[in-house]
Amino acid sequence: MNKNYYAILMAGGVGSRFWPVSTSSFPKQFHDMFGTGETLIQRTFKRLNKIVPAENIYILTNEKYNDLVLEQLPRVTQKQVLLEPAMRNTAPCILYASLKIKKQNEDAVMVVAPSDHWIEDETTFVKNIQTSFDACSKQDMLMTLGITPTFPNTGYGYIQYERNPKNEIKKVDQFREKPDHETAQYFIGQGNFLWNAGIFMWSAKSIVNAFEIYQKELYHLFMQGYKVYNEKEEASFIKENYHKAENISIDYAILENAPNIFVLPAKFDWNDLGTWGSLYNELEKDPNANAIVNADVVLNYSSRNIIRTSKKKLVVIDSLEDFIVVDKDDVLLIYPKKKEQEIKGIVSKVKEKFGDHLA
Repeated sequence: MNKNYYAILMAGGVGSRFWPVSTSSFPKQFHDMFGTGETLIQRTFKRLNKIVPAENIYILTNEKYNDLVLEQLPRVTQKQVLLEPAMRNTAPCILYASLKIKKQNEDAVMVVAPSDHWIEDETTFVKNIQTSFDACSKQDMLMTLGITPTFPNTGYGYIQYERNPKNEIKKVDQFREKPDHETAQYFIGQGNFLWNAGIFMWSAKSIVNAFEIYQKELYHLFMQGYKVYNEKEEASFIKENYHKAENISIDYAILENAPNIFVLPAKFDWNDLGTWGSLYNELEKDPNANAIVNADVVLNYSSRNIIRTSKKKLVVIDSLEDFIVVDKDDVLLIYPKKKEQEIKGIVSKVKEKFGDHLA
């Protein structure tokens, strides 16, 4: 396995649209969402480890999830867990990790991947990452994987690329925000738009150079600690300075500014698992299109529901269609699938009325 290959596994999100399973103290990436015996972060780590040495996989997460990471990923050492003392979006943490990796290995190329995506065809995923690594090792380029749209999804950002049938890797023309339905239909009709999967590849040199050019203030903030990265003084520097970083995403900070952005249309099926509905789409269904996780069920005149409980809990339902039914500890959620985007707001109401311990 190539020692120049690295991965940054992003595992700091809360996933509040998966409430009540996903909470601020125990978010979705640490849950077995499919009932397979493997959590999302465990599956992602194994997938990345098919191309990146285990010791070169860094986990970026909030400091309150440190113990969860070490418990669920026993092959990871404490020095591989990069703890964010404050939530500052993706650009600061990616720069921090990239500087650490660059100091360790000037020839490093890396993949940045969320910990909660579902990718069934892992063999093709590895091939796509290898193609990207090969390109980024040879040229000063910042790459992303794009997913060929299968329907006019309004929940994803889109990537428009320059048409060139000869090149497998496409030059990015522009990134587009989450569209309305009519605009999404237009994008798909154009034939050169991809879903933005939030999976990035680049060399350590290229991404650090891009920060130096396009995010000077952020670059200089983190460069102040360069001499202590990978040393025992690193933790105190980050603790003291991380909160000073601008709260900005890698998309706004770098990708929408740099001219050397390229996209590889991915050849694998992908789901970002952002909502209960997206999980429902990936689960096996009974003859009435109900998706069941863990529960034992008796269902009468009920269809197209997703039902999740603790192991072997008996659930009896009559005359229910297109609902989310989730039972976890002290919370029972029964909510229409078509209103799943509202669940994030419901969590705020729960906190306001009952306190943070349930959310």
